[in-house]
Amino acid sequence: MKAVVYRDNGGPEVLQLVDRELPVPGHGEVRVRVAVSGINPTDWQARAGQGMAFAEITPHLDGAGVIDAVGAGVDVSRVGQRVWLFMAAAGRPTGTAAEFTVVPSDQAVPLPDDAGFDVGAALGVPALTAHRALTVAEDGPRRLRPGALADKVVLAAGGAGAVGHAVIQLARWAGATVISTVSSPEKARLATAAGAHHVVDYRRGDPAAEILALAAEGVDIVAEVALGANLALDLSVLRPRGTLSTYANNGDQPVELNVLQHMVRNTRMQFIVLYTAGPEVRAAAVADVAAAVRDGALPVGQEHGLPLVRFPLHRTADAHRAIEAGQVGKVLVDVRS
Repeated sequence: MKAVVYRDNGGPEVLQLVDRELPVPGHGEVRVRVAVSGINPTDWQARAGQGMAFAEITPHLDGAGVIDAVGAGVDVSRVGQRVWLFMAAAGRPTGTAAEFTVVPSDQAVPLPDDAGFDVGAALGVPALTAHRALTVAEDGPRRLRPGALADKVVLAAGGAGAVGHAVIQLARWAGATVISTVSSPEKARLATAAGAHHVVDYRRGDPAAEILALAAEGVDIVAEVALGANLALDLSVLRPRGTLSTYANNGDQPVELNVLQHMVRNTRMQFIVLYTAGPEVRAAAVADVAAAVRDGALPVGQEHGLPLVRFPLHRTADAHRAIEAGQVGKVLVDVRS
């Protein structure tokens, strides 16, 4: 089979297309013929980082395809099942940038027939992170379903990004009023297409006043992608006992807390990464995201606010360059081409 691998940390140039033996699923595992591999910032950061957990790594956590073999302990009826994959390369040397990959069976989630492989490959990290951001509030639900966030106001920072897009869609599915902050008219169109009720350009006018005009009592949950840059705005619109969920600090601007202001508001701050969220939290997120997919609540593509940027497997290095350069939308590797 064809696979993309790297043997040393470094830039995209360390990625190589090679031939490898077909992997064999072990106990509790399934083998998936990958159709589409999804790339996240975590993937290129792991490649560019310091230290290799394995002598050779096939990157990418997310993807979608069809189960073609199962190991002992897995129901053979799963062969032929369409699935989406999450955390494929977490603690393992074999991610989804390959024609076949092997994962624990619970990390291969059934994908409805009416949901394309592009949808499946775009779930994983973005959707599960978004679920976590929306389910950590003191006064909020721990699970999402239609109506779970009724009467809540969610602020999705950076609604044109992959996680921001998933926050908008999941919050809308769960009944919240969704406001998104963006930095340009084009990104405003994307956030609106994703389902945001209101969009505010944080680079123009008085964004705090605009948000408070839409949510007079303040925002219940902020899902934040650039904490250092946006903390002052977040705090100015967060209601008392509101929650600030942060999954990134894009721009790496230092974070300075005004402790008294947060104390007065009884702010809850939640920092999010899937690896350490715990198995029960991840399992709940997978179940709820799967339900949202069955309801058709997580579509992708330009018309749904998440443009798809595609590369063939042999151009995976170019796909990494695109996402590192800040490509708007979801970068996918089409393994089938």
